[in-house]
Amino acid sequence: MNSLLQPPATASLSAQFRNRISSATVAVCTRNRPVLLQKCLAAVSRLNPGPKQVLVIDNSEGNDDTRKVSSDYGARYLIEPTRGLCRARNRALAECETEVLAFLDDDVIPAPDWLGQLVEPFSDPRTAASTGYVATPETLSSDHHMQNRSLCSQDPHWFETAAFGSMGLGANMALRVRSCPRKTFFDERLGRGAPFEIGDESYALAALVSQGHRIVYTPSAIVRHPSLTHSSIEREARNAFTYWLLLFSQFPGQRTTLLGLLIRRLLGIEPDFPRTVQEPGKVVSRSWVLKITAVLEGLNLFLRTPKPQ
Repeated sequence: MNSLLQPPATASLSAQFRNRISSATVAVCTRNRPVLLQKCLAAVSRLNPGPKQVLVIDNSEGNDDTRKVSSDYGARYLIEPTRGLCRARNRALAECETEVLAFLDDDVIPAPDWLGQLVEPFSDPRTAASTGYVATPETLSSDHHMQNRSLCSQDPHWFETAAFGSMGLGANMALRVRSCPRKTFFDERLGRGAPFEIGDESYALAALVSQGHRIVYTPSAIVRHPSLTHSSIEREARNAFTYWLLLFSQFPGQRTTLLGLLIRRLLGIEPDFPRTVQEPGKVVSRSWVLKITAVLEGLNLFLRTPKPQ
């Protein structure tokens, strides 16, 4: 048993006295990080309103400490042994029994009113996804004071806005379950633990908008996240081009837009649409050696990675 784990506070277990959102489940995907998970679930236990159910998707062969922490906080513990964040998220979708499924990373701390704020946009039947504000120690933006903004396929630059990171992050995201194919919604080539490593939530949001749905960024739904870590510039550039290839193959109607975006980025020209995060899709160096290497390595990675069944 991990010596850093703490017994749950009595107050955190009095969930029967809190208001609940009967249409919402919270899912936390985790892998061998029970101490971080415990802090996250302690915050989830203080949500008001709270969810109908909490799922913990253990993306490993199973971990006794993770199982114990899940049990302490009344979460349903599920093992998904095939590695990959998108695989774990697809498992959560398959197991969800409510209308809305809200995702948290295991290293975030949601504000007490987080869930209520995040699910409010689903009162509009057109809304298929809602994302919130991820606050980090480096955050200088005042996004959480902004009003909600929505995106649909009638909006200018909808594809770039959804596909390249301007509508929020998967660490703070909710989905209307019936709008998402249960076992295949998240492309399992993308995201942490998968070959392409980035772009998982952005790709999923772009797919929803392309199908006629509406997505909403809800900055009042706040989670706190540790400082973000980054791969090497070379790895980020390779991943960015691989992600671009995936978009090019899966969104044929957007190929002209994607070619224009790629040319602008290779030439060091800033995108002509607003962005709230700098990844995925940004080649972050002026070195042509790096860019050419990224193209070659990204193409090789894309071609040798099988498409999920």
